[in-house]
Amino acid sequence: MSQKQDTADTLYRKEPKVYPRDVKGKFARLRKLAVVVLLGLYYILPWVNFNGHQSVLFDLPARKFYIFGLTFWPQDFIFLTLMLIIAGLSLFFVTAVAGRLWCGYACPQTVWTEVFLWMERWVEGDRAKRIKLDASPWNANKIFRKTAKQVLWITFALWTGFTFVGFFTPIRELGHSVVTLQMGPWETFWLLFYSFATYGNAGLLREQVCKYMCPYARFQSAMFDKDTLVIAYDEKRGEPRGGRRKSDNLAEKKLGDCINCTLCVQVCPTGIDIREGLQIECIACAACIDICDQVMDKMDYDRGLISYTTEHKMGGAESHVFRPRIWVYLILLLALIAGVLWSVNNRVLLRAELLRDRNALYRELSDNRVENVYTLKLINMDFKAHRYNVEVLGNEDFVLFVSPEPVLESEEVGNFILRIQAPESVGRGSLKVDVRLSTMDEPVIERVVSTRFLLPFD
Repeated sequence: MSQKQDTADTLYRKEPKVYPRDVKGKFARLRKLAVVVLLGLYYILPWVNFNGHQSVLFDLPARKFYIFGLTFWPQDFIFLTLMLIIAGLSLFFVTAVAGRLWCGYACPQTVWTEVFLWMERWVEGDRAKRIKLDASPWNANKIFRKTAKQVLWITFALWTGFTFVGFFTPIRELGHSVVTLQMGPWETFWLLFYSFATYGNAGLLREQVCKYMCPYARFQSAMFDKDTLVIAYDEKRGEPRGGRRKSDNLAEKKLGDCINCTLCVQVCPTGIDIREGLQIECIACAACIDICDQVMDKMDYDRGLISYTTEHKMGGAESHVFRPRIWVYLILLLALIAGVLWSVNNRVLLRAELLRDRNALYRELSDNRVENVYTLKLINMDFKAHRYNVEVLGNEDFVLFVSPEPVLESEEVGNFILRIQAPESVGRGSLKVDVRLSTMDEPVIERVVSTRFLLPFD
């Protein structure tokens, strides 16, 4: 019975709660700067307008994506695909160079968890006070602090969910809908869902997401090599570890530089001991470097007992930043970025589609002319209205009529009836016809579409 109980305890052992200690230092300042910048962009961008539209808006009902003054249509899906490829390749590049830098400074889980921790420290106090509060019996002080923390967490999570939906529904309209309680079912669902996801991941699960749910920690080893920057403990210098006075002679006591204060464990947001070597739970936030350097300063030891380093450097070999895989990632990344920028900058702000009238192949007119009828679909992808000129290229025998007049407002989609007439003498059967469409005020906006002009076969 005892053996079965031990097995059950091993399989279902409850993870102890992690109480990260607050730390100051250059890496802590970088993390806070990253949080402020990234969350600032997230919460502010929906309220900023470019060219009369929300700076970032994925308008799914209208099938338009607005990104910093540019409008992308469903036909521009290739750009979204390329941007996702660039994002993935950028992650590979950064990981190969600097390890899990993304996890420690820019991952949404890390960024939002940091904010939830700030609120928790503000309400409940530092690490020691939080541990003491959780261990104490329920009383008025504990109820007040726990309730205040939950109110802050829930409010912040709801604001996060509201902002998320604001990237898909114009945020000012969404705000009015929330105030007047007129939100649609899908908007309500996604607001509550993303709020709950933020609250659960950043407030309750925290490090459990990084340790057990995130797949990145599992496949990062495929992108690591012996020249990749990692956070490591200098075992040769630090061992054997042990307590001592500042004035003690380390050679006489046969001790290394590590005083075994365990502060590196206390500041770790995932609760690991970096002295046990590189672990998949390490998110490379560098909090252990900041606190260890401070301890080394107090002991008058050299900094760097825990540091950003490489496996080659730890072994005494020379480390190389630019190596074959880095050059491959960098060249591919720069080529893709340059290609996307060129394509976006040179794309024609006009879409055209010419469809034949299915009710009749052609019509023979009384003056020995043949007429084909088409439906012309135009999409004005520009931010201003245009009047379009439509003409047949390369053959003066063809006469073209468009009704109504091809004029489109900004980002308008319009359908027009296009009639092309030609004398029967131009040929027999099927002829290729090229139709050019261009704006009268900006000839550079031009599109050529091809179709078939049908005539009698005999």
